[in-house]
Amino acid sequence: MINKLVGKIKKTQAPIVVGLDPAMKFVPKHIQQKAFEEFGETAKGAAEAIWQFNKAIVDAVCDLIPAVKPQIAMYEQFGVEGLIAFQKTVEYCKQKDLVVIGDVKRGDIGSTSEAYAAGHLGHVMVGSTVCRGFDEDFATVNPYLGSDGVKPFIKVCQEEKKGIFVLVKTSNPSSGELQDRLVKEDKEDGKARPVYEIVGEQVARWGEECMGDSYSYVGAVVGATYPEQGRILRDIMPKTYILVPGYGAQGGKGADLVHFFNEDGLGAIVNSSRGIIAAYQQEQYAKYGAENFADASRAAVLAMKEDIAQALAARG
Repeated sequence: MINKLVGKIKKTQAPIVVGLDPAMKFVPKHIQQKAFEEFGETAKGAAEAIWQFNKAIVDAVCDLIPAVKPQIAMYEQFGVEGLIAFQKTVEYCKQKDLVVIGDVKRGDIGSTSEAYAAGHLGHVMVGSTVCRGFDEDFATVNPYLGSDGVKPFIKVCQEEKKGIFVLVKTSNPSSGELQDRLVKEDKEDGKARPVYEIVGEQVARWGEECMGDSYSYVGAVVGATYPEQGRILRDIMPKTYILVPGYGAQGGKGADLVHFFNEDGLGAIVNSSRGIIAAYQQEQYAKYGAENFADASRAAVLAMKEDIAQALAARG
């Protein structure tokens, strides 16, 4: 699957993933009202609204981008009905030939991690029948339980030719409370290093076990809001694809991103969520209005593509 992702990035010339994180405040009123007329102001009504919202955005941008990243919490908050909307979104995006990165941030021990991996990337046997759960192409994984929490995902990736993105340096302001802590290792130089570097090295080692043509199935999450750390981690993980959240609404911009990419112009894919799906609520796209929210999303993707391209060109 990493080969497909790289191929689609090359084809679209857009190292962009659209985060499908449909909080109700982003869903235009006319879509909400139609869903509520059919299903009431219920969890089912909310799930229908976010599904129709997602579908319209995907239709508007699918020819421009290689991938989408639905964040499962935005669906889980509506219970089973929300998870049905999540599954419908995943299936629809795959019908559009988009790579689907399930932003699920799973990570547990032993059999629990095996079950998460099977549910999101693999399959289970029900009698003699193969049953697949959400069946995303990639999943995000929390590494802080160590190899016990990650290796079940790697095993499924090897079997299914799918992939994971491991949290290394996240984009949120408080990430440094743990991720920047200095750790003195038992090495000859005795130098202390931040936790995120140690995790990055571990990700690179895990990645050696399952390589695609040029990059590993085991990727990393490194926030756009930390460009200097991105430069360091790019050197530590040369064969690792980096998923870069934090563009746009969280403050990241194209100029911050150049160090996340390798010299081949590959190696990173940049996520924007509300900066794209809620573009119609931003001043520069207000002319589209709520009725044409999907057109505003398309315009935001094109602007993001140009911003990244200019930044990479300026790098030389």
